[in-house]
Amino acid sequence: MTGTGATVTVARTGAVLVERLGLANSFWTRFKGLMGRKTFPAGDGLLIVPCNSVHCFFMKFAIDVVYLSRDGEVLRVASELRPGAIGPLVKGARAVLELPGGTTATAGVLPGDRLEGLPPL
Repeated sequence: MTGTGATVTVARTGAVLVERLGLANSFWTRFKGLMGRKTFPAGDGLLIVPCNSVHCFFMKFAIDVVYLSRDGEVLRVASELRPGAIGPLVKGARAVLELPGGTTATAGVLPGDRLEGLPPL
């Protein structure tokens, strides 16, 4: 996982979702994702590109997953996926943004929202 240094916000509300964005865009970084990490602090996020489905195998914490179109539109939000869970396969998703559990509820992220500050998807 490489860091982009990007801050990601919800265009509709201005809510900050991510202060420290990691990028998983190679076979290895996409495969590894968050597996093996002990924590996922508030303000962190992992953007996985390309991706339209996730799993939480070998993880130690719940995550929120935001499924994104190529232009950064939120297609679906999966909240509080627990360790061992499998997220839905979302048709049309180009990327997913993984966030600490509860982040999307706090920020009020909804399908149809656009995220700003993302690298090209």
